[in-house]
Amino acid sequence: MNFLDRLTRLPRPFDPAEGEEARDALPGLDPKLSDLVAGAAGCSPFLKSLILQEAAWLEGAFDDPEAALVALFGALKEAPAERLASGLREGKRRVALITGLADLGGVWPLEEVTGHLTDYADLACDLALKAALAAEIKRGKLPGMTEADVATGAGMVVLAMGKMGAHELNYSSDIDLICLFDETRLAREDFHEARTAYVRATRKMSAMLNDRTAEGYVFRTDLRLRPDSGVTPVCMAMAAAEAYYESLGRTWERAAYIKARPCAGDIAAGERFLRTLKPFVWRKHLDFAAIEDAHNMRLAIREHKGLGGALCLEGHNMKLGRGGIREIEFFTQTRQLIAGGRDADLRVRGTVAGLARLAEKGWVPQAASETLTGHYRFHREVEHRVQMLRDAQTHLLPNSAEEFDRLAAFMGRDTAELRAEIKARLTEVHDLIEGFFRPEEAPETPEAAEALNGDVIARWPSYPALRSDRAVQIFKRLKPDILGRLARTAHPNEALVAFDGFLAGLPAGVQVFSLFEANPQLIDLLVDIVGTAPALAAHLSRNAGVFDAVIAGDFFADWPGRAALEAELAARLAAESDYERALDAARRWRKEWHFRIGVHHLRGLTRADRAAAQYADLAGAAIAGVWPMVLAQFAEKHGTPPGRGAVVLGMGSLGAGRLNAGSDLDLIVIYDAGEAESSDGRRPLAARPYYARLTQAMITALTAPMAEGRLYEVDMRLRPSGNQGPVATSWPSFQSYQQEEAWTWEHLALTRARVITGEPGLAQDVEAFRERLIREKGAPEAVLEAVAEMRARVASAKAPAGPWDAKLGAGRLLELELMAQAGNLLAGQAARDVVSGFAGGVAIGWLSDGDSAALNAAYALCWRVQMVARLISDKPLEPERMGEGGAAFLLRETGQEGLAMLQERLETLSREASEVMGAALVRLPKGR
Repeated sequence: MNFLDRLTRLPRPFDPAEGEEARDALPGLDPKLSDLVAGAAGCSPFLKSLILQEAAWLEGAFDDPEAALVALFGALKEAPAERLASGLREGKRRVALITGLADLGGVWPLEEVTGHLTDYADLACDLALKAALAAEIKRGKLPGMTEADVATGAGMVVLAMGKMGAHELNYSSDIDLICLFDETRLAREDFHEARTAYVRATRKMSAMLNDRTAEGYVFRTDLRLRPDSGVTPVCMAMAAAEAYYESLGRTWERAAYIKARPCAGDIAAGERFLRTLKPFVWRKHLDFAAIEDAHNMRLAIREHKGLGGALCLEGHNMKLGRGGIREIEFFTQTRQLIAGGRDADLRVRGTVAGLARLAEKGWVPQAASETLTGHYRFHREVEHRVQMLRDAQTHLLPNSAEEFDRLAAFMGRDTAELRAEIKARLTEVHDLIEGFFRPEEAPETPEAAEALNGDVIARWPSYPALRSDRAVQIFKRLKPDILGRLARTAHPNEALVAFDGFLAGLPAGVQVFSLFEANPQLIDLLVDIVGTAPALAAHLSRNAGVFDAVIAGDFFADWPGRAALEAELAARLAAESDYERALDAARRWRKEWHFRIGVHHLRGLTRADRAAAQYADLAGAAIAGVWPMVLAQFAEKHGTPPGRGAVVLGMGSLGAGRLNAGSDLDLIVIYDAGEAESSDGRRPLAARPYYARLTQAMITALTAPMAEGRLYEVDMRLRPSGNQGPVATSWPSFQSYQQEEAWTWEHLALTRARVITGEPGLAQDVEAFRERLIREKGAPEAVLEAVAEMRARVASAKAPAGPWDAKLGAGRLLELELMAQAGNLLAGQAARDVVSGFAGGVAIGWLSDGDSAALNAAYALCWRVQMVARLISDKPLEPERMGEGGAAFLLRETGQEGLAMLQERLETLSREASEVMGAALVRLPKGR
C-alpha cells in the first residue's frame, strides 16, 4: 500500500492562501496528496517553508518515504567531512518534512514517527562524533588510536537518554546525551591527554548538531544529565561515572537510566557500562520507596515551573503540567523501578511498551494501562502539532483563541470539540496518577487502639527503623492502620508485643514501610505472623525482602514441585555474572520460598507432611542449583573434574525428604576419579585434593555468611569415619568402607540416603549399591543390638527439654525414626520413609499390626508438634509462652481441643511407642 492509499486524515488549512502557495510548488500531485500539503502549509508557516525549500526532493519521496529515508541516511554516511555539517542540516529538514506529513496524514503511527526521528538523531550523533574523533586522531591527540579506531568510536560512547533513548523523540525535541569513554583502552600515562581530546570531540560534536547556521540546526543538545554536571567535564571516564552512581546516584537518575541506550561511538562499550549499572538502576528487592521519590520530583517540577493550581487550557504545558505526558512517564517508570529488579521483563525503554508489560505482569490494571496508553498517544499528537506550528521546542497549548483555532484545524477537528477532549483527557490522567502517587493523610487512631500498651508504643521512636525523617513520615501515615489491625486481633497486647519485636529487629524502615503503604494487605499478613510465630516474625525483621514474593508472584498458588524450583533458580543464577552475587541471589531465592512454605503452613493452606516435603524440595533444588555453579567456578582454575565426577548425597531428613523450618542438611560427597590421576586445568590438582577442595568450596557456598546470610547449615559428620575421614570420599573407598568397615548404625543411616545432584551415571551406581547393601547387611542380631545401643546412648547424652520436646525422649522422633530405619534394613528394602519402615517390620514378622499402628500414631503426632515448634520458635516449645495465636496453630495442626489434652495425648502415644520399641528390640524377626 503506497503513501497515498494510507492517508486517513487531512488537516484543514487555517490560512488557505499559505496552503495554495505550497500546493503550487508541487504541481501534478494527486488531489489527496495536494490537500495534505495545502493543509499542512496552511496551518504551519514552518512546514510551508520546508515544503517550498524541499519541493523537488519531497515529490520523489512521496512514492516510497521509507526508501527515501534509507537513501538519505546512506548518502550522509558517505558525505565528506567538509560537507557533513551542511548535509546533516539538509537531512534534518527532509526527515522533519516527510515525518511531519506522514504524521499529519495518519500514514505512520506514533511509534513509527518517533522512531524515524530518533533513528536520524542516532545517525547524526554517530557521524558528528566520529568526524570529531577522526580530527583528534589525525592531530595525534588520542594516544594509541588510529584511523581504524574511528569505526568503534575510539573508545568513546554517547548514551541517548530520555525520549531519544526510548525511541520517542518528538517533532522538535532537543536530545539529552551522556558522553563517556572507556579508560581501559588507554595506557595509564595517556589518560589525561586522551580525556582532554574526548572532551574536545564532545564539544565539536555538540556544536555540529546544535549551532544554528543559515541552514538551520540539526538537534539542540543537552549534556547536563551526566553525573554532577556542574563540576564534571562533558565527557567522563566510565569508571568515574560508575563510582558516582554507586555512591551518590539518586532516584531520578535511576529512572533516567531506564531509557538509556548507546546511540553513537563504541556501542559495545556502552552496553557493558549499562550492564554495570544494573544493580544501581534495578534494586534486588521491590522498591516501593521510589513512589515517594517520584512524587517529590513531581511536586518539585510543578513548583519550579509554576505549574500548580487549577487546570486552564490556555498556555497549559502538555508535558509537565497537570495530567500531562510526564505524569504518565513517571507513573510507568516508577512502577518499573519498583519491580524491575525482580522481573527483567519490565526493563523496557518505551512508555507504551512499559505500560503494556506492567499490565501483562499484573503490576498495573489492564484498564488503567489501556487508558493511559490512549491518553499518552493523544498527548503526543497534540505535542507534535504544537511544535510543528512554529518548529519550537514547546509543550504549551495556545494562549489565544485564534491559535487554538489554528491548532484545531491542524488536527482536523472542531475547536470546541478539541478543547473538551484535551480537558477530559488531562483530568482523567491527573485523577488516576494522583491517586497512585499522593500519600493519604493518616486517619485518626482507632478508638479500640487506645487500650493497647502505651509503654510499648512509646519506645518505637528509638528503634533503628525510625531513625530517619523519611521513615518517620511514612510510618506516621501507617501507624493508625497498624494499631487498628493489632487492636482487632483476639489478643491485642500480645500481638502488639510481637509486632514490637518485629519493629525492633528492622535495621532500616523506609523500604519496608513504603512496601506496607503501597500494599496494606501485607500488614494483615504481618499481624498474623507476629501473633502466631515470633521466630518467623524475627526472621522477617532481618529479611523483610521476602515480602516481595507475596506480591510479586503466585504466592498462594499450588506448590510447583522441585523441577520447577530448579528451573527458576537456574534462571536467577544465570542472570548474575558475578559468582558472589549469584550466591546471594540463591540466598534471596531460598528465603522467599522458605517464607512461602512457612506462611502456607501457618495459615492452614498446607499441613505438616506436605510442608515437610516442600522444605526438602527446596533444599534439593538449592543444592542442585548451586552445585554446577560451584563446579564451574572451581573448574576455571583447576580444570574439569578428573574421571566421572561426583555426586552430593543427602542423608538424614534431607535424604528421607522431610525437613522442618529449622533443619540443617546432612551431606556426603562421593567422587569417582577412575584412572585419572589429576585434573587438567591451569593449576591442576591430584584427584583426591581436587575433590576435597571442591567439596569444601560447595560447603562454603552453602554456609558462608554473606550479605544475604547463609543458604543452609551443613553437617558432614555422616561421611565414612565421620570427622576423621576425608571430606570427600572416593567411590571405591565408599564401597569398600560400607562393605567391610562400617558400623551397623552407618548402614541404618544409609537407609535414608538419597543422591541430590551430580553425575547421573555415578548417581545410578550409588543408588544401586545402596539397595544391594541394604539387602545384604540386615543381620537381625547386629541391627537390634545397634539400635538398642544407640537408643541408650542418645537417652544418656541428650535429655529432652521438657514434656513438649517432640524430638528427644522415649518414644519421640529420634527413636521412632531409628526404629523405622531398622525396619527398612531388617526387611532389606530401599524405602526411606518412616511409614514404610514400620510396614517392613510387620512384613518380616518383627512388628505386629498393632505395634505398627502405635508407632505410626506417635510419629505422626510428634512430627506435627515438631513442625509447628520449629516454625513458631527457635527455642524449645513452651505453651505458656507461645501465645494464643501459636497455641491455636498447634491445636489446629494436631487436631486437639486444648493444650492439656494435647500434652496428655503426646505423652500417652510416646509411652505406648516406647513400650513397643522396648519389646521389639529383644525379639528377632521371623524372616524377610
